[in-house]
Amino acid sequence: MKKPIAITLGDPAGIGPEIIAKAFRDAPDVTHCCFVVGDVATLRRAVKVISAGQIPLPVALIESPIEVLSLPPRCLPVLQVGTLATPVLLGQLSASAGRIAAECVVWAAQAALRGEVAAVVTAPLNKEALALAGAPHSSYPGHTEMLQALAAAHAGKPLAAMPVRMMLANDELRVVLVSIHVSLLEAIQAVTFDNVLQTLRITHESLAAILGRAPRIGVAGLNPHAGEGGLFGREELDIIAPAMAMARSQGMQVSGPFAPDTVFMRARAKDGQPGEFDVVVAMYHDQGLIPVKYLGVEKGVNVTLGLPLVRTSPDHGTAFDIAGTGQADASSLIEAIRMARQLSQLAEV
Repeated sequence: MKKPIAITLGDPAGIGPEIIAKAFRDAPDVTHCCFVVGDVATLRRAVKVISAGQIPLPVALIESPIEVLSLPPRCLPVLQVGTLATPVLLGQLSASAGRIAAECVVWAAQAALRGEVAAVVTAPLNKEALALAGAPHSSYPGHTEMLQALAAAHAGKPLAAMPVRMMLANDELRVVLVSIHVSLLEAIQAVTFDNVLQTLRITHESLAAILGRAPRIGVAGLNPHAGEGGLFGREELDIIAPAMAMARSQGMQVSGPFAPDTVFMRARAKDGQPGEFDVVVAMYHDQGLIPVKYLGVEKGVNVTLGLPLVRTSPDHGTAFDIAGTGQADASSLIEAIRMARQLSQLAEV
């Protein structure tokens, strides 16, 4: 790695610090040249949680990202960002936890935009804690919207000129979403010709860079049975199909719209055999995330497409109910770091 990878703390009251500590302890080959943007005391507490009967994992305070490249293996480098007057209570919502989680994301994103780090991996934050943190953090529903705003501001562009999409991926399935953190009513309203076409374009460009070829894109309908020829809704006929036709005229390989209850199975890679599609475009958050998470939350990775930086994250939340118990599984975070490394190396080519 020519540049290090930044991993954000996540909500310190959740499992983020624990899974970070486990990743550095259990996957030193993956976390090599990585560092944590966070709070030293919080990470030391997390190390204690996971260290019963284990070899201690030293936490090293660093002043700049470049120091990581010369550190020995099997230590946890932390760049201190923000302050916590008192340790947050594990498993409890708090404004201070939301604030430091957001500050870590801002620092890491800006470092990536300046070219100081190769990629950003974000540990889970809590949307309610983010709302409690106050302005400007409370104006963002989650990571994706925050990163989009930071990237647009850095580029001097309006937010609309920096469109992004969420992709959830594991070894068997990739899904890109037309809309993310909005109500179901707003998600249906977001299924417009422009939004669907824009999603197809971002998916095509991003996956082509990853795969080295044009991706085969399967498109899910919005309605049951993809509308059944207009019997159960006309969005497929009036919006989705015309957007797909435009995408095809621009050289994209898109198929559908297909019934949402079968398209994901058709795209699934299984027993070493590729699926019918490289990726599925889903119309809204739960439509796309349920099949990916059903295949295994511990292997799912969230990738933000359309940003001028590489950003990945584990496919789960803060899990307040098990925070501090040492039970949290770091597999998804390890996969997120692994994917961030691969994507950043592709970006250098």
